[in-house]
Amino acid sequence: MSKKNILEQLSPSDAFAVLKQLAKEDKSIRVKIEQLAKEYLSEIDLDSIAEEVYSELDSLYVEDLWDSSGSTSNGYIEPHERAFEMVEETIEPFIDEMKKYRILSMFQEEKICCMGILKGLYRFEKEATSEFSDWATDAPGESFSYALSEWKENKQNAEDLKEMEEFVKENFEKWA
Repeated sequence: MSKKNILEQLSPSDAFAVLKQLAKEDKSIRVKIEQLAKEYLSEIDLDSIAEEVYSELDSLYVEDLWDSSGSTSNGYIEPHERAFEMVEETIEPFIDEMKKYRILSMFQEEKICCMGILKGLYRFEKEATSEFSDWATDAPGESFSYALSEWKENKQNAEDLKEMEEFVKENFEKWA
């Protein structure tokens, strides 16, 4: 079997294990891997993130809401409350991605990621016509505030704060 075929057969976790081993064995390879990773992660697009957030939220099914609310073995869960939780659960991976950029000191990418999340939430609030969205009336606005406050956490760069404030004022009239 050729090396090319071996690489094509590796699972993502196998490939990651091999990559980590290479980085461990050779410092120059580690530097190159980190450089490539940073380049890869810096290819971030606000509108793509917004579209993904919107699509994920718009694909929530009211039937899933009904199945997980009302009378349960743990008591009663209000459908509006469960809809709010479902929105939170849907955007949490995006918030985690934003936080990853902060950890990596990729602050411009963190800001762009946040802007995309905000734009996707606002679009869901304005455009969604699904039956689920009727139950999640306050969730997009609350999630918007949450995402913005998570981004602002420990922010000291006045330019970034001003840019985000202007972005919110210009694009999200209802929530500015």
